[in-house]
Amino acid sequence: MGLFNVTHPAFFLLTGIPGLESAQFWLAGPLCVMYAVSLGGNTVILQAVRAEPRLHQPMCYFLSMLSFTDMAMSVVTLPTVLRTFCLNARTIDFHACLIQMFLIHSFSMMESGILLAMSFDRYMAICDPLRYATVLTNEVIAGMGLAVTSRSFITLLPLPFLIQRLPICRSNVLSHSYCLHPDMMKMACADITINIVYGLFVLISTFGMDLLFIFLSYVLILHSVMAIASQEERLKALNTCVSHILAVLAFYVPMIGVSMVHRFGKNVPGFINVLLSNIYLFVPPVLNPLIYSAKTKEIRRAIVHMFHRIKM
Repeated sequence: MGLFNVTHPAFFLLTGIPGLESAQFWLAGPLCVMYAVSLGGNTVILQAVRAEPRLHQPMCYFLSMLSFTDMAMSVVTLPTVLRTFCLNARTIDFHACLIQMFLIHSFSMMESGILLAMSFDRYMAICDPLRYATVLTNEVIAGMGLAVTSRSFITLLPLPFLIQRLPICRSNVLSHSYCLHPDMMKMACADITINIVYGLFVLISTFGMDLLFIFLSYVLILHSVMAIASQEERLKALNTCVSHILAVLAFYVPMIGVSMVHRFGKNVPGFINVLLSNIYLFVPPVLNPLIYSAKTKEIRRAIVHMFHRIKM
């Protein structure tokens, strides 16, 4: 019995990769490497931005927000993923699952909002450079970060309650090594229309709108770049956007794949669904610090300088 006077299981059973249970232990090694790269790489980015005065600029502040969100996502999923793959400890308390579900979706939405803020930064830098410093002040950047965080937590706050109102009696075996709203609501033996409609509303009104505005910002950026007479200057302007474009692709392509499979892929093998979900959650936190440290000269120099000072 719970808040809504319905029956819930005391715990859920998490799943590694269906059909590959015997190989799960061997997959723990690559997963540990990915977590180490994610936590270590994003920590280095945060420390470099904090310690290097030359990086105290809007784009690097947004990058710090992105790194913090990636670290938070890794920390939220790390315990259950490693317990499932390393120890075959599959149980997770019902309420702990609700908390993990809420945090995973919240940090995912925060990342989407930060990528949108970064696209606005690129738009201002290329399309209206004279007003860049006066528009993107520290106060404005802090306000954008607060707005992104508030939107995530407020929009997703109903999700745990929408799950709690459902009687869970079909099964308690989830199809991932972490808790997601689409996975949990399928365990219910009651009408889940409200969950589906609200989930679709959240997906379209937040992730969908973010992606639309990111696309529109790059349409305007391309229009401005094409008006530059010098080809060298055009390439230089576009090169400042490469890191952000790669980060957007690394985040949205797997997310769209997961959403399509959850809603339309009834005949898709289970391991494909799990594989896409794992790519969606694990790949962006690993790739983002690598992308920005490799493609952004200022970040790369700051990291080298920071390690050089440590050796000294």
